[in-house]
Amino acid sequence: MALRKIKFIPGVNKEGTEYTADSGWFDSDKIRFRKGRPEKIGGWEKYSTSTFLGVSRSLHDWASLESIRYVGIGTHLKFYINQGTSYHDVTPLRATTSAGDVTFAATDGSSIITATDTAHDAGANDFVTFSGSASLGGTITAAVINQEYQIASVPTANTFTFIAKDSDGDAVTANSSDSGNGGSSVVGAYQISVGLNVYLEGTGWGAGTWGSGTFGSVSALSSGSQLRLYSQDNFGEDLIFNVRGGGVYYWDESSGTSARAVPLTSLAGQSNPPTLALQVLVSDVDQHVICFGANAIGSDSIDPLFVRWSDQENAADWTPTATNTAGGARINSGSKIIGAVQSRQEMLIWTDSSLHSMRFVGSPFIFQFSTLSTDISMISPNAAVNARGVVYFMDKGNFYTYNGSVQPLQCSVLDYVFSNLNVGQAFKVFAAENNAHSEVTWFYPISSGDTEVTNYVTYNYEENLWSVGTLVRGAWIGASTRDKPLATSIITSSDDNYLYNHETGYDDDGSAMTAYVESGDLELADGEVFTFIKRIIPDFNFSGSSGDASLDITLKGSDFPLESSSTLSTSTITNSSTQAFVRTRSRNSVVRIESTGSGYGWRLGDLRLDMRQDGKR
Repeated sequence: MALRKIKFIPGVNKEGTEYTADSGWFDSDKIRFRKGRPEKIGGWEKYSTSTFLGVSRSLHDWASLESIRYVGIGTHLKFYINQGTSYHDVTPLRATTSAGDVTFAATDGSSIITATDTAHDAGANDFVTFSGSASLGGTITAAVINQEYQIASVPTANTFTFIAKDSDGDAVTANSSDSGNGGSSVVGAYQISVGLNVYLEGTGWGAGTWGSGTFGSVSALSSGSQLRLYSQDNFGEDLIFNVRGGGVYYWDESSGTSARAVPLTSLAGQSNPPTLALQVLVSDVDQHVICFGANAIGSDSIDPLFVRWSDQENAADWTPTATNTAGGARINSGSKIIGAVQSRQEMLIWTDSSLHSMRFVGSPFIFQFSTLSTDISMISPNAAVNARGVVYFMDKGNFYTYNGSVQPLQCSVLDYVFSNLNVGQAFKVFAAENNAHSEVTWFYPISSGDTEVTNYVTYNYEENLWSVGTLVRGAWIGASTRDKPLATSIITSSDDNYLYNHETGYDDDGSAMTAYVESGDLELADGEVFTFIKRIIPDFNFSGSSGDASLDITLKGSDFPLESSSTLSTSTITNSSTQAFVRTRSRNSVVRIESTGSGYGWRLGDLRLDMRQDGKR
C-alpha cells in the first residue's frame, strides 16, 4: 500500500460530468476557496430581533455627517429606514382625503368593516391610516378605527374592507351594526400601492423567453401589479429612491425617522422632476440625480429608454436651462433600460439588447453617451455589482466583467447555473459583493423549486475560481459603512422578515450550518484497474470551538461513469484524529467532506489516501 497525496484542482467544475471532473471538485454548498483550498464560509446572525414587513429586494446603507448609520429597505409592501435595531416606516403617501370623505359600516358579529370613499383607487393589500374617527358604537371604538390597516378586499371603486383590530393586532368583533358612520373628521391617508412578490409572465419586464410575446411592452408596465423592485441612493445625508415603473421619492434625514418620504414634486423649488422611472442613481463624482427610463417633461408616461438628470447638486430642479446642468438623452438601441451601475469614471447602462457608457464631461453636453456592446444585456436590474472598481454582471446566458472593456468570464459552472435557472422569475436575480473574500455572488431562483431565490453561484475574482450552493436571500449589501455584509431573509408565510449580519461566526443564526464539498471521480490507471483504499490521513484546520469540531469524510464508489456512486464508507474526523481506517474497492472513487456541527469552521489541507491497484476484475 502507498500513501497518495490527492492534489485537488481548485474550484468547482460542473461543465462536464462527475467523471470528467477527475481530481477536481464537482459540487459544493456553503464552501469558498481560499488559496485554492476549500473552507466553510462564514456564518450569519440576525442584525436585530425586530422584523420588517414584506420581502426586500433592495438595500442601501449610508451615514450622516454625525456618523449615524442608516439602511434603506424597500420591500414589496413597505419602505423602511433602519437606524440602530429599529425599522421606521417611511413609505410615501399617494393620497390623503379631506375630512369626512371616509365613512364606515360595521355588522353585528363580524370583524369586517366596510369603508366608503368615492374613487379611492386603492387595491387589495394596500395600506391606509385613519385618523379623526369617532366610535361606531360598542366594540368598534375610535381607538380601533384610528390605526393603520391593510385593505382586505375592494368590492367596488368606492368601497373597500378591512379587519378591525385592537392595539395588539387581534381581531375585534362588532357587537352592533352601524352604517355610514365615523364622524365628519375622518381622514384616510393612503400609502403608495404595494407590489407583488412574484414576477408575472407577459407583463413586459423580461419574464419568459427573452424577446418573445409581450416582452418590452411599455403599456403593460405597472408598478403595483408587478414584482416590486426598488432602486435607491443617498443624496448627501438624504435618501432618494424609486419604485421600478413608479414614482421617485425623497427622504430628508433632518426630518427624522418619523417623517415619511415624499415625491420629488413636493421638494421646495421643484421644477419638472420625473414622476415615473425605472431606476434612480446619484452620480458620485458630479452629484447629479439620474433617472433611467423616465417620463419626459410634460408627459405622464415612462419612456423606457429616456435618461434624465437633475441640475448638479440639486435634486429638485430638472428643467434644462442655459444656467444649469439639467438635461436628458435617449439611449439609441434596445426597447427599454434594464438597469444601471456606477463604475469608476462612468455609469454603465444596460438595455434589453445593449450596454452603454454615460460619462460626465461638463458643459455644454454635461454627459457623453457611447455604446460599449450591441449584443449583450443584463438578466435583471440588480444582476450587476461594482467590486473594487470592476463591474461584474450576469447576462441571459453568461457572466461578464467590465474594466474599461467588456470581457466574458470563463465559468466552470455556466451550464449548471443557466440550465437550472427559473427564467420566468429571472428578474429576482441579484449580484452581491464580498470584498473581504474577493467574491462576487449571484443569487437566483431555480426551475425545480418554487418562485423564490434559493441558490447562489460565487466567483472569486482574485483566484478565478467558482463555487455553488444554496441560500435563501432577497437582497445584499457589502461591508461599506459597516464591518460586515448585510442581507435580507425571504419569509413569505408571515411577511415578517429580518436583516442578517453575514461573515459572523460559523452558524446559521445560532443553528448548525451544513457545508460540504464533493470531488469528481478519482481513479488509477485511467480506470483500467480497481482501486483499493485502506486508510485516510486527514489534514484540516479547525477554527472556533475546535474542541467540539468534527467533519465527515465519505468515500463513494462506482465502476463505470454512468453508474450512480454508492456510499462505501464514512469516517468522522475530529481535532485529535490522526488517521481513519476504511476498506473500499471501486474503479472510480468520490471524496465528500461535510460538516453539520455548530460553532466552528474548517479548511482542508493536504488529504492523503492509502490506496493501491487491485486488479482489473
